[in-house]
Amino acid sequence: MSTFSNILTGEEEDLVKIFYNFRADDEPENKQKKLASAAKKLRLKPEQLTIALGFNQNVRGLDEIYSILGYDGLETLTQERNEIYITDIYQKISLENILTLYSAIRNNHQMLQVMQYLLKNRLENIESRIEATVNSLIIEKYKVEMKAVYADKIADIDFAEERLNSIESGFRALLNEACIITESKLIPAGDIFFRETILPEEKRKLLSKNLIPVELVEARLEDTNISQQEKQMLKDFLALNRKSDTGGTAKK
Repeated sequence: MSTFSNILTGEEEDLVKIFYNFRADDEPENKQKKLASAAKKLRLKPEQLTIALGFNQNVRGLDEIYSILGYDGLETLTQERNEIYITDIYQKISLENILTLYSAIRNNHQMLQVMQYLLKNRLENIESRIEATVNSLIIEKYKVEMKAVYADKIADIDFAEERLNSIESGFRALLNEACIITESKLIPAGDIFFRETILPEEKRKLLSKNLIPVELVEARLEDTNISQQEKQMLKDFLALNRKSDTGGTAKK
């Protein structure tokens, strides 16, 4: 288990043991120096240490640790933790750290609520960076992170609804998010399939994963208000489906 994970998941006594040896008369007085010194000894970046400790609920009440790291108290640690989580895009905090974080807090109701509150701002920053740079490395890491957001139940139904109802659908399509939401069992595929905000290409991917019965495809075609692009995609799909004579569930 990595030091990051040890600090993130450690019990009170574990945290005391980790930081006990950092009590020294010659500790630097400057807060940044204290934090950097402790992080270096733990072979972490200061930001990693702040995230790991800040998201561990067991640190509450361990005032001596705050002092060792140069924090005035829990409130200061929490503020810096939130700022780092929201603004760092796979630089100081690695993708592996983020995945470890989500896995660790998924069953901690209080921390899960905090993460759900912060997540939207983090994603907005990542998506803004992608729009500005079209950096393929960030895009690939973003895809992995978003899969974990749903797999580890960080995303709740309100989060999924907001993503599905967004008219700005480029990132949702990039992620194949409609399929991810369906597979996470937050919202049924049929519900998503009939939404006007879902692009024809997103619906085609739902069909390709055998998530939509043929009867629903036929019912969707009866809607005279659907776009010509969607109508053609559905007709092409049904023609191919009938040719393959699969019956029942729609197949690619």
